Amino acid sequence: MSQHAHIIVLGNEKGGSGKSTTAMHVAVGLLRLGYRVGSIDLDARQGTFSRYMANRFEYSAKERLSLPIPLHFPIERSKADSVIAQEEQDRDFLQMAFEELNPYVDFIVIDTPGSDTFLGQLAHSYADTLITPMNDSFVDLDVLARISPDTKEIKGPSVYTRMVNEQKEIRKARNGESIDWIVMRNRLSSLDAKNKREVGELLQSISEKFGFRLAPGFGERVIFRELFLKGMTLLDLKEAPDHQMTLSAISARQEIRELLRCIAPETLKGYPNKSVNI
Repeated sequence: MSQHAHIIVLGNEKGGSGKSTTAMHVAVGLLRLGYRVGSIDLDARQGTFSRYMANRFEYSAKERLSLPIPLHFPIERSKADSVIAQEEQDRDFLQMAFEELNPYVDFIVIDTPGSDTFLGQLAHSYADTLITPMNDSFVDLDVLARISPDTKEIKGPSVYTRMVNEQKEIRKARNGESIDWIVMRNRLSSLDAKNKREVGELLQSISEKFGFRLAPGFGERVIFRELFLKGMTLLDLKEAPDHQMTLSAISARQEIRELLRCIAPETLKGYPNKSVNI
């Protein structure tokens, strides 16, 4: 396997899109496949990803469960006196986390803030794979493109899409490499509504125009919120003492598998020494 850890960034400048939940499930999914995984929380002030991780430590210890846990780094934005000093410190902290993790992991999963920050943009420029969870609505399509309200015509890229394209150029200039951008539809309704179909058709057109892949997302399920409090994921349910494997949970777990197949870790890092069925 390569000595360079493959960096997976969860990015979306709109809050509430499910980045932290997705980051946790991707990290645990990779661990359960037998890969070595590190994680970085760049939204340490909000701290959803780090709280999720802390809940996992506590619940695992309390119930004496042997749950796989990534090597985790929370990074807070610099509070230096000047913008230049803040950006320099942010860059140094992120680079330090990379240097600490890189020798020991195959993948680094990074959760970014749900707002426009220098640290978030910097992480995007280091992404090998960028995953953008997006709530399944016309409102959230605005994250990716400007849409005509009358004709549903794509008028141009959104602020976030322009930022991603800028970071792609920075990445290419730095080392000649590209970013594999994946957009996943999140909180999908189980109903085949007209709105759902129209969002899907528009997303397909936007993906062709702005160069990202579409991945199956997660349905709207209460179980995600319940699992957060224990630091558990849908891939841990066989080991959970107080959770039953319902049909809804089985369907949700299949959604996680589909996302992992879209990431295709075996093509990025080969097959791990230990193969685990998830």
